[in-house]
Formats: sequence, structure tokens, C-alpha cells
Amino acid sequence: MEIGVDRLLCEANAVCVGLAPDVFDLDDEEELVIAPGPVPAGQVERVSDAVKACPKNALFITG
Repeated sequence: MEIGVDRLLCEANAVCVGLAPDVFDLDDEEELVIAPGPVPAGQVERVSDAVKACPKNALFITG
């Protein structure tokens, strides 16, 4: 599983960061940062919850 973000929709509300902080973060400019590569097996449920909880539907599963 890999995660993508539609940067035009993302408002960096950090809901995803709160749900899966090992995968999502905000940089110094308040831009969303996603850990590179596939989502670790132990984070799949948290990341799936974060994708569903995104208030702008900016996150999506790519693989």
C-alpha cells in the first residue's frame, strides 16, 4: 500500500498526522509530508483510517 495526496485539496489540517504520525508529518512550511515507500504493515490500519478521516478527501491509496 502506498499513499498519495492531492496537494490542491490538502489544507494541512493534520488529521492524518494525529492518526498515523509515523507516516504523515507537516514540514516547517505546514506542507504535508508522507514517509517514502510502502506503508509499513503495522501502520496499514492507521493509514487507512487517516485516508477516510481526511476532511478534504485529499489522501488516496495508490497501491
